[in-house]
Amino acid sequence: MFGVVKRCWPESNNMPGSPESPPSPSVAGPESDPGDGRLKIYLLPNLFTAANLFCGFLALTRIVEADPSSSHFPDVIKQALFYILLACIFDLLDGRVARMGGFESPFGREFDSLADIVSFGVAPAFLVHRVVLKDVFILHPEIGWFIASLYVICGAFRLARFNCLAAMSGSGGGKYFLGCPIPMAAGMVASLTLFMLWWDAREFRVGSWRYLLPGILVFLSAMMVSEVKYPTFKKVNWRTQHPFVKSLIIVLFVGLLVILWRKILPVFAPVLFAVYLLYGFVRPFISRQLQREIEVDDEPDDDETSDTGK
Repeated sequence: MFGVVKRCWPESNNMPGSPESPPSPSVAGPESDPGDGRLKIYLLPNLFTAANLFCGFLALTRIVEADPSSSHFPDVIKQALFYILLACIFDLLDGRVARMGGFESPFGREFDSLADIVSFGVAPAFLVHRVVLKDVFILHPEIGWFIASLYVICGAFRLARFNCLAAMSGSGGGKYFLGCPIPMAAGMVASLTLFMLWWDAREFRVGSWRYLLPGILVFLSAMMVSEVKYPTFKKVNWRTQHPFVKSLIIVLFVGLLVILWRKILPVFAPVLFAVYLLYGFVRPFISRQLQREIEVDDEPDDDETSDTGK
């Protein structure tokens, strides 16, 4: 009997589960722990991602429930816009928390992309179609459907490209986004819609300005799948002691935004997203020293840096 056992297990004592035995290919890999074969699912960053997805779902429900014939229609749409902008904040926090705590994982990247396509792809496109496109293209509603679906498809294409590039490079991305990131595109759409509602509430004539939003939606669709480089601001060190004047300005600005957000946000948000969008075009024409100062990057520029992004 013992002779049979000896023939089954060689003298090297490399029995399954022993310290010297190599991990099984079925459990070893970037997404698993060789010790127990489980996925790396970190609680805190995935909670922020779940909050992002939850805000996207709430935005969709408010858009569906909004009745254009009701006097409360602008208020309901503003709630949807608020949820989309709140999703942008949660998306920023989940990546920041994951990098600061070393909680980056393939599961988190995939989960984040699934949440992004809902919050920043489907919700903004459905919003613009409900508020603007169906009224602009009354005689040809299929044009509005096409423009809205184009934005969703380009956003999904961008997220798929990000995941592929991140998997090939073996990291979560480099110093730059390749093309406009989908949260910024969604923020641009939501903030412009909010500005139009704010403009209309003051009884200013919207007129032909309404036709700008479909064109901007097409432009953002093209920018998401473009190869224009945008800074990720991943190198920002929040533990650095900033000069007193800069810290004071930041504190005063944040306090002013919190107190007067109802009056400032409809105007400030579109300007902020527009500046980021245009920076990608201006960036190649400014010096690298100025680029590092704007992007808060102390590392020297390197053309070989992986260019990924969502």
